[in-house]
Amino acid sequence: MSQQPPVSISACIVSYCDYDEVCTAVRSILQNTPGDLSLYIVDNASPDGCGDKLAATDFSDSRVEVIRLPGNLGFGGGHNAVLPRLRSQVHFILNPDIVLESDVLHGLAAWLLERPDAAMATPQLYFPDGRIQHLPRRKPTPGALFARQLAPRMPGSVFDKADRHYTMQDEDLTCPRQIEFCTGSFMAVRTDVFRQIGGFDEDYFMYVEDADLTQKVLRCGKVYLVPQFRAVHAWHRAPMRDAGKFKMQLASMIRYFKKWGVKKGSV
Repeated sequence: MSQQPPVSISACIVSYCDYDEVCTAVRSILQNTPGDLSLYIVDNASPDGCGDKLAATDFSDSRVEVIRLPGNLGFGGGHNAVLPRLRSQVHFILNPDIVLESDVLHGLAAWLLERPDAAMATPQLYFPDGRIQHLPRRKPTPGALFARQLAPRMPGSVFDKADRHYTMQDEDLTCPRQIEFCTGSFMAVRTDVFRQIGGFDEDYFMYVEDADLTQKVLRCGKVYLVPQFRAVHAWHRAPMRDAGKFKMQLASMIRYFKKWGVKKGSV
């Protein structure tokens, strides 16, 4: 029996004033991902010198490349900075608060490439204490995003029930399942698809750009949750506690619905 050639993979982490967290993520990736890998760390002009520190850090691995941007391009713009460099089959978009415990990248990439109709996938993510994160979602609607902000403060309410439906907690997610909103915390996308759609829409500086990217990918193929693969995600989520961030989130939501409409998804 002929052996299948190894999957060629790349990954990108965008940093902003989070040196220690990025280093933890990078080391977990390198330790758990043997063989082929191009790992890019893109620093979004961190004002605290994070980019310079990362560039000076010895990760003792030639697979790592640090890119320091001259200005803050936002989440999507930072990830798009590596588009011209990608020569992989599958590219991973990772948050700096992701920690790997096994070779998730090669496993998930192989799963994706074995299915011609699949264009993007995400593993099941967990909090550091082992609790499951309910990140796979249906296509966003204004009501769903509004309920998502109120649900944690009103357990058992109508908002909580709406959020559980939006995050697909009323479905069996113990086996691979199609989803309509893939979290930007951990995306595996066919590199040719990522290049074909032009990466992220950089008019989103922060928030909802992952929902927008998912909708663009869905024009090229299916998007899946693949729960047999897992990773740890710290998940720093507090937009309602900061007026500036909430205003930015609201502007991104308005842009998203102007672009994609408010029609409900079908998953």
